[in-house]
Amino acid sequence: MTKPAILDGSFRDPAGQVHEIEGRIFRTVTQYGASAFSKVHATGFLTALVDAKDLVPFEIVQDPEITKLFPHAEYVLEHKRLDYISYPYEWSFNLLKEAALLHLSIAIQALEKDIILTDASAYNIQFIGPKPIFIDHLSFKPYTEREYWVGHRQFCEQFLNPLLLRAKLDVPHNAWFRGTQEGITNEDLSKLLRLRHKLSLNILSHVVLPARFQAKARTTQLSETKKISDRKGIAKTTYKSLLVQLKKWISTLQPKNTASSTWGSYAEENTYDDNENKLKADFITEFVQSTKPNLIYDIGCNSGAFSEVALKAGAHQSIGFDFDKIAIEKAFKRATDKSLNLLPLYLDAANPSPNQGWRQSERVGFVERARPDAILALAFEHHLAIGKNIPLPQVVSWLISLAPNGIIEFVNKSDPTVQAMLLMREDIFSNYTQSAFESALSDCATIVKTNEITKDGRTLYWYKRA
Repeated sequence: MTKPAILDGSFRDPAGQVHEIEGRIFRTVTQYGASAFSKVHATGFLTALVDAKDLVPFEIVQDPEITKLFPHAEYVLEHKRLDYISYPYEWSFNLLKEAALLHLSIAIQALEKDIILTDASAYNIQFIGPKPIFIDHLSFKPYTEREYWVGHRQFCEQFLNPLLLRAKLDVPHNAWFRGTQEGITNEDLSKLLRLRHKLSLNILSHVVLPARFQAKARTTQLSETKKISDRKGIAKTTYKSLLVQLKKWISTLQPKNTASSTWGSYAEENTYDDNENKLKADFITEFVQSTKPNLIYDIGCNSGAFSEVALKAGAHQSIGFDFDKIAIEKAFKRATDKSLNLLPLYLDAANPSPNQGWRQSERVGFVERARPDAILALAFEHHLAIGKNIPLPQVVSWLISLAPNGIIEFVNKSDPTVQAMLLMREDIFSNYTQSAFESALSDCATIVKTNEITKDGRTLYWYKRA
């Protein structure tokens, strides 16, 4: 068995780290974390969370061939490998909301068992399709009488404040969260909120007053500041009430604007007729049944309609990507309403998530994070070539680099959608032609099959990477 490789995103936790060996995922428990893990595990609470599908399944490893690889670990856990890792700055409003509600639900259940969560990191939650699941088995410890909720500030910064940014101001959290990685501070959000927002008791309690306390703490003499461990805590009933009240409030939050966006209504108002949509769906079905992808990327997924086609044709999992905030909410609703293994995420393809964090390796970028078996890039390439001025050959080569098989739809310049994009700008795209597209595609892939599906010349290209 090969030497364990520590995953870069797990180095911060003194209780243990995550390792990979030949594709298997192991979590070590250090001496620091062993006592808490042992006591919590003995209650059966972690097993109950696994049974409820709220915690990634795990087992304590007994095999000496494995445990000897971790000589300093008190315990070694093996847990299921997730097919895809996503980050809070890629989540839609509703994905972030679902993650927040799961965190609070687990915290409430834990407290009822005299257990608490030691932090409130959004990175401790992942998604299987649209369903959130908790992944950090070491974030639990026994409750001590009159403890504070030490994760309150982190919860606000990584869950509540990003949700409020959209719910109250109609500003998506994605770019801000990606830039900071630790969320949105109470002080920053408090500066943006209107007076009418601050009159809300919830916002006053969880955002405005904490912001003032934090600002005051920076100017307070060290000798006047008590450590958390020295402060008088709160009763367990008060602790639970805080969690319950916060969960109830967050469950009512909704995006401020769900009516209009650039492409949010595209699925209902596009230029395809029913027969053209059927031709497209049939082409995708044939492609999926032939290539049998396990993981498929739907680049420019919009409402997820063609991810649904691919999943019904036999693809195991689809990760949908779009930059339109309303479109990905519609894809999320489709996934939840129809129980699809579809995870819709925010992506600006001209500026995808990079490797970032400590040593630029703590959070893995879009390209390196997974290797899909196939991609769908339907009515997408012109958004980069025309919308972002990216040379067509570069667009094509980038798409093909993502997966060995795929479908790319070419949209002619005469198409109404492209013409609308050119209305307010000079047409500098003399090299944007179907022959140039085919040439670029043929340079790095084999064209397996094509199908012209609209009278304006929209054409589907099934490629196999050379």
